[in-house]
Amino acid sequence: MAGASPSVAVVDDDPSVLKALRRLLRTRDFQVRTYESARAFLATLPDQLPACLVLDLQMPEMSGLELHQHLTLKGINIPTIIITAHDDSELRRRCESVGTAAYLLKPLNDTPLFAAIAKALAGAGR
Repeated sequence: MAGASPSVAVVDDDPSVLKALRRLLRTRDFQVRTYESARAFLATLPDQLPACLVLDLQMPEMSGLELHQHLTLKGINIPTIIITAHDDSELRRRCESVGTAAYLLKPLNDTPLFAAIAKALAGAGR
């Protein structure tokens, strides 16, 4: 890979998920930043735009879907992967209809996650 490794931001209210994903993504040389809430992530903008965003669907205050929609309304288009422990066909449909790159179920398997990130980065022209 030429140049700097792509950056991935992970937003999840579960510290153990953040820790596990940070470790997993670093095994593939991604630059990883983790955030325990949508507000914490939003506080870093626009200075730290990641190449890809991994969002927990169900978080207090602002869900992953709400964060994705907020960013889109502000004209900030970051390829987004939604992760969730509670599959719901209606929520899956809503996530897909607003242009998220993938919708993955927890516990995450590394192969689909890395495939989703590669697809998201390719779609963003990175």
